[in-house]
Amino acid sequence: MIRTKLSPLSLAVALASVSVGVVAQQQDSAERSVERKKIMPTLEVIRVVGNGTPVLLEQTGTVVVIDRKQIEQIQPLSNEDILRRIPGINVKSEEESSVVANFGMRGLSASESKSLVLEDGVPVAPGLFVGNDRYFNPRIQRVEQIEVLKGSASLRYGPSTIGGVVNYQTKTPDDGVTVTGRAGSFNMQEVNVEAGGKSASGDAFAGVVATHATSDGFMDKGYEMSDVMAKAGVVFSNNQKLGIKASRHENKANISYRGLLLADYLAGADYNPAADDYYLTDRTAFDINHEWTLSSQATLQTLLYWSEMSRDYWRYNVDTPASNAAGRWVYTDVLTGNNRSFERLGLETRLTLDHSLAGLVVNSEFGLRFMQEEANDTRIRAVRSSDRTGVNDRHIVDSANSIAAYAQSRLELSERFAVTPGLRVESYEQKRVVLSSEGASAKTSNTEFLPGIGATFNLTESAQLYGGVYRAFSPASNGVALDGLTDQQLDGERSTNVELGIRGKQGALNYEVAAFAMDFSNQVVTGNSDPNLSQSNAGKTEHRGMEFLLGYQLGAGFSLDTNATWVPTSEFKTGSDQGNRLPYAPKIVANVALTYQLEQLTTALSAHHRGEQYGDAANTADIPANAAGGIWGGLMPSYTLLDLTAQYKLADNVRLFGAVKNITDKRYITGLRQGIYVGPERSFELGISYSF
Repeated sequence: MIRTKLSPLSLAVALASVSVGVVAQQQDSAERSVERKKIMPTLEVIRVVGNGTPVLLEQTGTVVVIDRKQIEQIQPLSNEDILRRIPGINVKSEEESSVVANFGMRGLSASESKSLVLEDGVPVAPGLFVGNDRYFNPRIQRVEQIEVLKGSASLRYGPSTIGGVVNYQTKTPDDGVTVTGRAGSFNMQEVNVEAGGKSASGDAFAGVVATHATSDGFMDKGYEMSDVMAKAGVVFSNNQKLGIKASRHENKANISYRGLLLADYLAGADYNPAADDYYLTDRTAFDINHEWTLSSQATLQTLLYWSEMSRDYWRYNVDTPASNAAGRWVYTDVLTGNNRSFERLGLETRLTLDHSLAGLVVNSEFGLRFMQEEANDTRIRAVRSSDRTGVNDRHIVDSANSIAAYAQSRLELSERFAVTPGLRVESYEQKRVVLSSEGASAKTSNTEFLPGIGATFNLTESAQLYGGVYRAFSPASNGVALDGLTDQQLDGERSTNVELGIRGKQGALNYEVAAFAMDFSNQVVTGNSDPNLSQSNAGKTEHRGMEFLLGYQLGAGFSLDTNATWVPTSEFKTGSDQGNRLPYAPKIVANVALTYQLEQLTTALSAHHRGEQYGDAANTADIPANAAGGIWGGLMPSYTLLDLTAQYKLADNVRLFGAVKNITDKRYITGLRQGIYVGPERSFELGISYSF
């Protein structure tokens, strides 16, 4: 854990004493000051696009916002139910509730995260610099809005923004109480409570969002999840306000790395291939924000955040010869707990200024972030009868201290044309201590300079051209950078990203088309010409593609929304896999939704198509038939899924909703990892929401 261990009380005092809030300035500061007098305070967050079309048109990259109304229409079980409907994103789901985050953006492998995930502007991945960044996935039940940003505008955030940024904006409960319950296939049961209130003056509020869900799970991959989030805020004066958020998450999931062996998959088997393996997670987090309007032209926002998470993964060893003979996994009584815990403490502050420069209207933003992370990795050797206790034969502590600074300015060169140059610097030091080897240690450090520039040009009142170029990076984790307790002398994985797009709205039609290119000049690979090192700054990959979005109001209550991602090139340019396509990077991903709305009724029929994709970098064509070790490869066929959702407002405070998912009962492969992961079969859900 982080060396300076804080008790919950001392942590709260520390947070309250230095806290400040992080938001993206999207409106004139003077207007915001007036608005603050009229609205209930909210917990400020980093907003990718803010509110309203004028703000969207300031973004120099592709932006998608999914609001609460759209989320309710989709009726998701997880946030990845939403992400797979967004252009540029490919999801590699492992089970229906998406306990682990698995998605890739713009041809990047969905099995390796190169995109930054935030919740209310706060990094939620357990480790950005110490590795293991997919172990926590925010629960969709607490999410109000999802913001996805790609292109040069993501330079403001970091690290790991090569694909882009996903920000989950959480709910701020309204006055009163809303209780929502739903039940469905696989004995799924879920209850969600939102409760909130504000002071008589409207200057203070508090609220809570709590969810408890259980399910036997498709293929008996059951889970029991509890998630509680509390928020409070207060306006101190016309120019200062404070927001606090605390959350607690627990989940017990009956999942494993292992999937079905080929013969059982082809025979239609639907049993849990690792019935006694468990993935246990819990997370406690605390954020506190303060916004200070220094003047009508200057606003200071800073955010202090802390989180602590544990992930215990208990898996039984397999008897490989017996598994091959049986055509399914055969387990021994040997149990291994790969158990890890993480702690993060961060402070980020941003200053936004509206000013002029050489007669130009300019909006500038300056940011600074300090962050400390630590991961505690243990391996417990046990047996079936030992109740998950045994000898710890691997104990590693990884830590990282990082400092980031950035500056950017939006210069309005004319009423139609604006340019936004920026620079981000990320400097970090990583350290590894192997306590199971008498405290042997090693450390390394690196600094990355990340320049970028974007622009917007209003072609007409209803059409805008945008684009940019920027440098992005993803740090090598401690286990790679310090492999063998030797400084591998690795830089971050660097990519030069270019984007050009057009977006617009004309009457009933809205559209967006974007072309992108990403060139990894320094993807870290195994192997080095230096015999003393094992890793190399040698890998290169190339990604080329386009995103398309088209929406049209057909009339008579009908509307059509479509999008597609086409990535013809996602290719290794060096190494033994040169010329091969990256794994989990299909050429085509597409979505179509036909919606009908009449008074209180809303229904939608949606289709999701994912093209074929490889499971390994070697582009192996055949999926292994036996219980082979190592990386599982094979060409996974394309598939198309159909979902039908509906909701009806019985009254202003009562909403009834239901869904049929995978209507055609399509059997399909979502991923490969020591076996075949199977997508959920046809399922049914029914729910009701009541406010009082």
